[in-house]
Amino acid sequence: MEFMERSIKVTIDTTNCPECATKACAAACKLYARGILVIKDGLPALAGSLEDAKRLGTECLGCEYECWFRGKSAIKIDAPTPGLDAFRRKHGLPV
Repeated sequence: MEFMERSIKVTIDTTNCPECATKACAAACKLYARGILVIKDGLPALAGSLEDAKRLGTECLGCEYECWFRGKSAIKIDAPTPGLDAFRRKHGLPV
């Protein structure tokens, strides 16, 4: 499963989710954000449409953290940071 929020991409490997007892991703989304991530048939799903996720998502990253900490590490969030590569090169850091 994959969806966009304003500037991040959320990817969920749902093959790990049936074994997850906590469903911490949806709980975090409800607690820290607007509850766009819910559990349907034992798997994470969007409460609304892809357009709703892009419009309503708060980019809080809570689902990824909670899945990593309390779940099965099934969520990966890509958050591009413009200028980061140039900054790292300027300061001699690996890109």
